Amino acid sequence: MIKSTSGYLDIDGQKLYYEVAGEGETVVLTHAGFVDSGMWDTQWEVLTPRYRVIRYDMRGYGKSDPVTAPVNRRDDLYRLLRQLKVERAVLIGCSMGGEISVDLTLEQPQLVSKLVLVSSVVTGFEMQGAPPPNLLEMIAAAQAGDIERTSELQLRLWVDGMYRTPEQVDPEVRRQAARMNLIPVKNNTFGIADSQEFEPLTPPAVSRLGEIVEPTLIIAGALDHPEIVRAADLLAREIKGAQKVILSDSAHVPNMEQPAAFNRALLAFLD
Repeated sequence: MIKSTSGYLDIDGQKLYYEVAGEGETVVLTHAGFVDSGMWDTQWEVLTPRYRVIRYDMRGYGKSDPVTAPVNRRDDLYRLLRQLKVERAVLIGCSMGGEISVDLTLEQPQLVSKLVLVSSVVTGFEMQGAPPPNLLEMIAAAQAGDIERTSELQLRLWVDGMYRTPEQVDPEVRRQAARMNLIPVKNNTFGIADSQEFEPLTPPAVSRLGEIVEPTLIIAGALDHPEIVRAADLLAREIKGAQKVILSDSAHVPNMEQPAAFNRALLAFLD
């Protein structure tokens, strides 16, 4: 077990939790918008013997402070890199974490050596077709203050995906995701911080993907919403030289559902 250190970054009076372990090239893990940095537990074990790895809980998640106003997520990540004296790093982000990583790459390209985008869309990407099943019910539950129901519907949307029932998903993955998800649901993190873009990247990333020259790996789950898979296709097409891996038998968090296959693809790309 590699020894880790942890701490807090003060951002305008709010604390952002981070953890660091390992030595060598720096790798930064940014979590999805319904869980926290614990989603990377398996990757943490694999990466820390090889790299200096940083993971953190975005404000409103995990061990970080709840949010009280809209947040510029890419600026939070930039401040964290400055706090930890990171000159250049591999950015790995899932879902909203991938969106943040792309925006920071376009804004501060000198900081980024490689990109790994998992189940990610980018700013300016327009979802097409009918809304995902359970989405409207989830919004109604959140507005009614039904925390347990809101959390369960978020798990159905992101962990189960469109093509499976909860019983068809590894119960341990669901338990881990539920434990992490309850915190942002109770904090109303999305409603307060992220429901409307705050200080958005202009122009948005979707029109600027050709500017990304850093080596990029795109990973998505075959059982995720079709628009997430379409976004992966767009990223692979528009980012020059990007590699794409689609993992079967997983939805929005393939690193949790298929950790062995995910880690093989990740290490092959990084090494």
